[in-house]
Amino acid sequence: MRFEPIPTDVVRAYQAGGPDANGQVPEQAVSDGGGNPCRHCLKMIPEGAGMLVLAHRPFPAPQPYAEVGPIFLCADACEAGGEAALPEMLASPDYIVRGYGADDRIVYGTGGVVATRAIPARAGELLDDPRVAYVHVRSARNNCFQVRIDR
Repeated sequence: MRFEPIPTDVVRAYQAGGPDANGQVPEQAVSDGGGNPCRHCLKMIPEGAGMLVLAHRPFPAPQPYAEVGPIFLCADACEAGGEAALPEMLASPDYIVRGYGADDRIVYGTGGVVATRAIPARAGELLDDPRVAYVHVRSARNNCFQVRIDR
């Protein structure tokens, strides 16, 4: 399994001022160093660094299950993360882990709050289910998209 960042071409469009999922220009902000995970490099955005705040839909097209929500990205070009191990950005004690089908819709019964250290095991279980095409990790408190996990 692999933790997958938002694709670089999508991120570069946002970093160049392209519209977010709501058709708005991403907001420019400065990271306070606490709790600003970049969904591209999969690291925390350092204190004092520029960051973008925007609405993102981590699905290929709008549909009832294609949630849109706020995310952070490094304002400057960063290198895409992506690894088999838990990314640095997953620093909270727990997250929602949920499976999605090939139709990009929630596979009912797969979602739940999971301790951070248990995410790889739970994602592996979900990816063993033939109904599950991929997994999302989302904030357990605000439901914000964090990262996608693929086989």
